[in-house]
Amino acid sequence: MHKFFSGCLLSLVCLFSAHAENVKPSSLTGGKKPVAVTNQWCVPLVGRLPKISLSQCQTSDLVASGAVSRKGFPLLIRDVPASAAEYGAANRPAIKILLIGGIHGDEKTASAIVFKWLDKLNSTGKQGNTLSGTQSANEFHWKIAPVVNPDGLLAARSTRVNAGGVDLNRNFPTPNWLAEAPQYWRKKTQSDPRRFPGKAPLSEPESRWVFNQMESFQPDVIISVHAPFGMLDFDGSGTPPSKFGRLMFNRVGVYPGSLGNYGGLHKDIPVVTIELPNSQQMPSDAEVSRIWQDMLSWVQANISSQVKVANLN
Repeated sequence: MHKFFSGCLLSLVCLFSAHAENVKPSSLTGGKKPVAVTNQWCVPLVGRLPKISLSQCQTSDLVASGAVSRKGFPLLIRDVPASAAEYGAANRPAIKILLIGGIHGDEKTASAIVFKWLDKLNSTGKQGNTLSGTQSANEFHWKIAPVVNPDGLLAARSTRVNAGGVDLNRNFPTPNWLAEAPQYWRKKTQSDPRRFPGKAPLSEPESRWVFNQMESFQPDVIISVHAPFGMLDFDGSGTPPSKFGRLMFNRVGVYPGSLGNYGGLHKDIPVVTIELPNSQQMPSDAEVSRIWQDMLSWVQANISSQVKVANLN
């Protein structure tokens, strides 16, 4: 227990020291009111994301969270509270969803589709749920981060790993990480540099940021978008989704340091991993909509809202 918290404190120290030389002052908020997304950030992002326009990025309502990547790019997020008209009558807290994309920088569609869903969230927020037979997104409380690994996305050639050469999806503090993650990397992946877990859990500013979002937001479910295996995975208790659009459920296993392992099995937060079928080419607009609607319907039917207390045991 004490080792875990001392490790977290050490990681926070690293955030403000080891990487300070890489942080651009223009990317920081300085602890002030979050800064709305600007062309300074949108232009490089949309240059890499398939079928995302500059206007879609500009109207996404994303803000710079105050945290930055290793190279100083702001980690962007949007907080969308639930509409009281949608969930108030049920006399319960709104279900909280943490939706993230692009934890691997070379999985470009995993970020792009989240921008598409931000568009849909904007539309339903302004117009209400006008389509008969569809599930409204406005009854949920969202935290949405479409580009968790901006340095990997924006590298000269987009990379799975971040600027520190770390696979962020192997860097979460699963139990026995120090014993299991490096050993798994050496023996099971033959020291594949694309899957390097780092030298310590939460060694990277991007994984620390996701970790901190989980601790502060206390989501009822986490949805993480990847590519290119064309399936759904699920970790944690509860009923997994059978399909989102054409993507069918197929459990792929658990890895030391993965978000599914940490969130689903260790923190008991259901984690859905959406694996799109192609990392470079987007699904059709109709399929983007089907995945979105199936996801909303599954959350409404299978996830319960609850007031969570941080687990300090």
